[in-house]
Amino acid sequence: MTDSADPVSADPVSAETDARTGSAARSGAATAESPWPVARLGNELHNYIARLGAVWVEGELTQWNDRRGNVYAKLKDLEADVYLDLKVWSSTAAKLADEFKAGDRIVALVKPDYWVAGGQLSMIGYELRHVGLGDLLERLERLRRQLAGEGLFDASRRKRLPFLPHLIGLVTGRDSDAEKDVKTNARLRWPEVQFRTVYTAVQGERAAAEVTAAIRQLDADPEVDVIIVARGGGDFLNLLPFSDETLVRAAAALSTPLVSAIGHEADRPLLDEVASLRASTPTDAAKRVVPDVEEERALIAEARARMHKRLLTLVATEADRIAQLRSRPALQTTGWIVDSRAEDLARWVVRGSELANLTVERAEVTVRELAARLRTLSPKSTLERGYAIVQAGDRAVRTVADAPAGAELSVTVADGAFAAESRGQSAVGAQK
Repeated sequence: MTDSADPVSADPVSAETDARTGSAARSGAATAESPWPVARLGNELHNYIARLGAVWVEGELTQWNDRRGNVYAKLKDLEADVYLDLKVWSSTAAKLADEFKAGDRIVALVKPDYWVAGGQLSMIGYELRHVGLGDLLERLERLRRQLAGEGLFDASRRKRLPFLPHLIGLVTGRDSDAEKDVKTNARLRWPEVQFRTVYTAVQGERAAAEVTAAIRQLDADPEVDVIIVARGGGDFLNLLPFSDETLVRAAAALSTPLVSAIGHEADRPLLDEVASLRASTPTDAAKRVVPDVEEERALIAEARARMHKRLLTLVATEADRIAQLRSRPALQTTGWIVDSRAEDLARWVVRGSELANLTVERAEVTVRELAARLRTLSPKSTLERGYAIVQAGDRAVRTVADAPAGAELSVTVADGAFAAESRGQSAVGAQK
């Protein structure tokens, strides 16, 4: 195949291969005893690949060489380190409406082609287009809606920045103005603040992957209190890496607060949406992350002055209250306190005596009543009326049979007891 060959022309090797292989070309699978000729294998590959058809692909042109009308180019994947050889024949190149160069982002209609004579696989381009700004904006908006639907932009996910970070992780370009702005302004505000800087590409094909790796590295460092991603502005295309889906998802998964300081106003890369804080410029990031030592000292002095004034006011107010209390008539002379308490004490003493006497009187009446009841119920009162208790041994004599003749008796009367002897039943008792 020569440089001027047209992709739709017949392959001159095919006819020669069919004639040379003869029946071998129509035989079954190749074996060690009946192998395929190289031309047969090449032709089979060519025919198989020719049936694959054309497909639209997107990538970045890394080479664009025009050789007598035919163009030989390389197309690189936008994220992975993968390349394709791309050929555009003169008949197609003459119809292209735009001019192309290395670095352009394009979409191309390509068809794989296997050159049998050279054993080479290449992609033949039939139509090429620049990826327009409108297409990029539309894709970016679709991704924005997708990530928002997943909740990655919710304010509740944003982490609170520390009041005074001791170590700031900085992701920026090497020797960039953004680095100088952040560090200079931060140290002017708080001279003791420290930085741990990771240098990355901040535009181009390597930017998204390098920034992603950098923020993950700083997030894994327990000494880093906050991470700042800084870039000194740029146009929409230069800021595209900061809308990369992988980078945005990695930023949303960080446990360390992230500040996006891309340095732009009109455009909002998706990194801004997931960051804990969006700063308009690197200088703004330094001012919002690091407190101003002079302002803090002024605030402390102001607070101390307010506390001192408040304390003096409180003491003066309490002193006035004490003076007012002391000026009252009740506190001019203290004797009235003792006199009033003495009267109260005398009154309660009299009342106590009255209550004690009343209690004693009531108790005496109760005792007399109980004594009368006791005397009424006591056997002694019965004895005093002339009755006696007669016992024969340990038993009371209740019947004549209990005191037979000769029985020794014990007779209890009102003033004592005496012994007696029974003479048996008397005539009086027998008559009764």
